Amino acid sequence: MQSIRDSIDNIDAAVVHMLAERFKYTQRVGYLKATAGMPPSDPDRERIQIAKLRSLASESHLDPAFAEKFLNFIIAEVIHHHERIAGGDE
Repeated sequence: MQSIRDSIDNIDAAVVHMLAERFKYTQRVGYLKATAGMPPSDPDRERIQIAKLRSLASESHLDPAFAEKFLNFIIAEVIHHHERIAGGDE
């Protein structure tokens, strides 16, 4: 059982590192949006990303509804960061 738990721990670490990398890029997008006077949220892109992730989840035998909830949480956090950037808080 320990080797399985070690694998899970490694995957968890990889997920955290990937999220950190993703947020570096979304922060750059936030600065570009703020500079261009664009809104923090892009509902069209969000819908496209959710559809892509649901499809990928299904192909990967992961519950698409879970994947959507996960991405919605990330999107909400990104929008919050973009709002802070636009407000000059970051």
